[in-house]
Amino acid sequence: MIPKFGVENIVKLLSVLAKNTTKISSLRLVFYSGYESKLIHTLSPALIHFIKSQEQLRKFILDGDKYSTEFYGIISALESQKNTLQEVILDSCVFSAEFEVLNNCKNLETLRILDCDRELLNILDYNISTLEIYYFQIDVSIIVQILEKIGILLQRLKVETGTVIREESLLLEALKSFCPNITYLLIMNIGLSTQLLELIGDLQKLQFLSLVQIYHTPKEERKIRVMQFAKILPLTLQYLDIAFDKADNLLDSFIDILLDHCNAPLKKLLISSSNLNNERNTKALIRYCTRIRTLNYVGIVKYHDLGYDIRNELEKYVTLVPYKHIVVNC
Repeated sequence: MIPKFGVENIVKLLSVLAKNTTKISSLRLVFYSGYESKLIHTLSPALIHFIKSQEQLRKFILDGDKYSTEFYGIISALESQKNTLQEVILDSCVFSAEFEVLNNCKNLETLRILDCDRELLNILDYNISTLEIYYFQIDVSIIVQILEKIGILLQRLKVETGTVIREESLLLEALKSFCPNITYLLIMNIGLSTQLLELIGDLQKLQFLSLVQIYHTPKEERKIRVMQFAKILPLTLQYLDIAFDKADNLLDSFIDILLDHCNAPLKKLLISSSNLNNERNTKALIRYCTRIRTLNYVGIVKYHDLGYDIRNELEKYVTLVPYKHIVVNC
């Protein structure tokens, strides 16, 4: 934006907005390290004035591009929004003491930290109900500290990682010990261990569960583990997303066993089309629909790959829709 319009014009625009547009609810800033520091330094007073002029800023998004280390007081300006700010998304941000201002935002409910400097995880005094964390490889010890801080306040948790979670037992134990009030859980690259099953069974307020890329357990244990998983699902559960389980793996391979032993009153089930292009699984889904009678929608990845005859048969019992139409994000 800066090269296209010029710093002077952007300063003028921000000045006009500060006077005439004071009820913006969401603001996104992108810091690009390729900009000369003097350009940002020139722009920052106008941007700070604009932020302070807002009366109901509820959502703030910062994309730091992993290299920007100087924010020129722009983040500190969020002090003016301490009574209104409810959600903060930090994407690829390097640590800065300016982020300490977020501790003053007493109404902050949602925090999303995506591939940021790990030091940011330590600086914040969490008092939130929704937490999303993404790293290629998460540091479980830091996550455990965060979960202990948030404790019973945490209701929605999303943990995404690009590789298998190391020390997953510590993560699961922390969730079980500190966070009993979770209603939404998305966790990625974790094994379907007995410890995970115990956690799910203990979350008696759980309504939304998404398991992504559940990795292999010993072959001789798989059917039993899936059966245990199905039986342990709490009766509060309304939404189950297993659409992105790895191919030829637990929940993907044995969805018939899962459905035949599941008593949770699901309203939405999200799976891949390959699950249903199989008569065994199709019949299991029909049995579940007629037995439980709560399922309203099945969301399908690659919806158009589902066979015409299978679709017609299943739609006598449940509505089939593309995955993206009913997926629930944290």
